[in-house]
Amino acid sequence: MSLLIKTDNLFLRPINASDIYPVWKGLSHPEVTRYYAVSFATLEETKAQMEWYATIEKNRTGQWWAICDPGDQHFYGAIGFNDIHPVHHRAEIGFWLLPEYWGKGYIPEAASHIIKYGFEQMELHRIYAYVETKNDNSKKVLQKLGFEYEGTMKECEIKNGEWIDLEIYAITQFHRD
Repeated sequence: MSLLIKTDNLFLRPINASDIYPVWKGLSHPEVTRYYAVSFATLEETKAQMEWYATIEKNRTGQWWAICDPGDQHFYGAIGFNDIHPVHHRAEIGFWLLPEYWGKGYIPEAASHIIKYGFEQMELHRIYAYVETKNDNSKKVLQKLGFEYEGTMKECEIKNGEWIDLEIYAITQFHRD
């Protein structure tokens, strides 16, 4: 089961320690983290994120890929699964891109391939996503991929001192288009 995935326009590979700078660049950018649960002010703080990527992969509770240029493997962003539950065959999907790569269709392209990988190689039955209610772009991407809106969790998290709502979207293996 190869973790390397080639698409028409992208190369997806596991995130590694050498990705710390582009991960910091993305997860310290206010527009990237506007609707994202993780944000870092310094490169030093980003080490915790890099350790998290390595730990979830080692413990098989998650898998994240770097979204890269297929030629020179320049880093565009990241996509992956969190909270893999092997007994229930489900996982949460997450993704982000550096702003200079927005609007090029990279997330739907990468996501369609890792969703297929999740269902076929990881034997997932359900893939879900939590999305802040104001994050219209992520909701559109998920709907384009066949995810269905399941409901809204009201005031379920605090972000920047404010309660926020999260919407739940999901797709199951036998209910995809």
